Amino acid sequence: MRSILFFLLFTCTFAFGQQNGLKPIRSSIKTDTRAIRQDVPMTNSIRKAFEEGNRDFSGKPGPNYWQMETDFTIDASLDPSTQTITGSEKILVHNNSKDDLTQIVLRLDHNIFRADVPRGFSTPAEQTEGMIVTSIKVAGEPVDLESGPVRRNDPPKLRVSGLTRTVATIYLVNPIKAGTTAELEINWHTKLPGGTNGRGHRMTQRFDSTLFQPTQWFPRLAKYDDLRGWETNDYLGPAEFFNNFGSFDVSLTVPAGWIVSGTGVLQNPEEVLTPKAIQQLSKVLTTDEVLTIIGEEEKGPGKSTLDGDKLTWRFKADKVNDFAWATSDRFIWKATRAMIPEKGPIPLHMVFIPERAKYFENAAERTRHALEFYSKLWAPYPFPQLTMQDGPSAGMEYPMVINSNQGAADHETAHQWWPMMLGTNETRYGWMDEGFNQYMNILSAADAAGKPYDLDGLGQSYGRVSGSEDEAPLMWSANYAGTGYGFQTYQKTPLMLSMLGGIVGDEAVINAMKKYTATWAYKHPSPWDYMFFMDHELGKNLDWFWYYWLFTTESVEGSIEGVESLMVKL
Repeated sequence: MRSILFFLLFTCTFAFGQQNGLKPIRSSIKTDTRAIRQDVPMTNSIRKAFEEGNRDFSGKPGPNYWQMETDFTIDASLDPSTQTITGSEKILVHNNSKDDLTQIVLRLDHNIFRADVPRGFSTPAEQTEGMIVTSIKVAGEPVDLESGPVRRNDPPKLRVSGLTRTVATIYLVNPIKAGTTAELEINWHTKLPGGTNGRGHRMTQRFDSTLFQPTQWFPRLAKYDDLRGWETNDYLGPAEFFNNFGSFDVSLTVPAGWIVSGTGVLQNPEEVLTPKAIQQLSKVLTTDEVLTIIGEEEKGPGKSTLDGDKLTWRFKADKVNDFAWATSDRFIWKATRAMIPEKGPIPLHMVFIPERAKYFENAAERTRHALEFYSKLWAPYPFPQLTMQDGPSAGMEYPMVINSNQGAADHETAHQWWPMMLGTNETRYGWMDEGFNQYMNILSAADAAGKPYDLDGLGQSYGRVSGSEDEAPLMWSANYAGTGYGFQTYQKTPLMLSMLGGIVGDEAVINAMKKYTATWAYKHPSPWDYMFFMDHELGKNLDWFWYYWLFTTESVEGSIEGVESLMVKL
């Protein structure tokens, strides 16, 4: 079916314009002239990246490719009575660029909960004072938090502006030289927002004062790359993230009796867990059974955790682009294993509150299938564990963490490849994240059902949107797609890849995507890298295809020019 559609596209009659004279004034909806563009536009930034050898027309990283790295050490404590996290952090900035940095840009996503901050269509459930930064140091020197941006004739001074917005800028006196490192120290606190019955926004971060799900909860260094320098767009809510890869060493202090899960690997189980829980954890990698690590009846200090007043849980993670966690004094903790090709077993953890246990009855089976299937489809799951966390944000993803129940388990697990393994710019190009994800979800669902995948028929959803004023091109920033966000970010990409399969074959598309995954693991591909990589792997110049699918909202306009009858006598 898809092959026939593209055959029609090329067998329809297209007039390529008159060479002499003017076209007549249009008097019909019929298009008599339609030129087919055969190349893709290239922005100034991507042209420069290719010229400097950072990117390559093979679609692979260029010989001069570089990326910023950031290593975090965070000490934070949660006060459930005030729903507030208080933290201090150190960020080691590895300036691997060719530029001397005269500014540092911070992302303060929790300021989206302030009443005076712009946001997109998904509105936070509860307004707060946002993220309150109380001190900043750069290379040991304190930053003036009150002076604001640099003005003409101002004397040199370390200063910062934008602390009440989602993006803040530190103005440096001494630049961070290319190829060197610098350390930032930041102290801060933020209240975790709730909502009616814990609902209201995908960043809603607590059920009352008994379950917390902190995400985007600490000051982060903004992305700095070869295409745009600092990524300074405000965090508006609908589109998601674009972060640097690096390491995390995070210590989280909570009341005794509270279970903590999160990104990374727990470093000090003997300091927080009971001997019984540690013994159960030691069995996880030996069985496909779902084991109970901490049961419903094990609540409070000395039962769910070691005794005491407060306990500090320490997690470490490498080659990740974020850190998220969850904690509750009511968590049930269950665990099993998934078998990852080329790696062997890894633990799969699930934490949830008792009244929501029904949403986790099939969670282990679905998540295990997703981990094992996608590991074969694209690349082995890259991290040492995966944790499914219950809470109000039932449908978000972070490295080694999915805030989900069984309903979205497959989709959220798939995000561990995009964007946790391939660090795409979700704020601008949601189709490289959510769109690819939707495509692989179709393949996974078919495999789970024990039947061949079927990519035909996806065009029916496009027919309901095509030609609408609400449709936004895929290359538009996901933040500004408006009511067309869902279709632009999630639904159109699987159709695009299905139609590409109609030209070159679905298996060819899947194999090329597999190689793309391996090539750009732990790096930051742009749309042009993806397009050119696919061209080379498929052995075709597909610029015409990418242009119409990614940069426009045009659709196939096929027509029947004539019908010939043939009499057949039997």
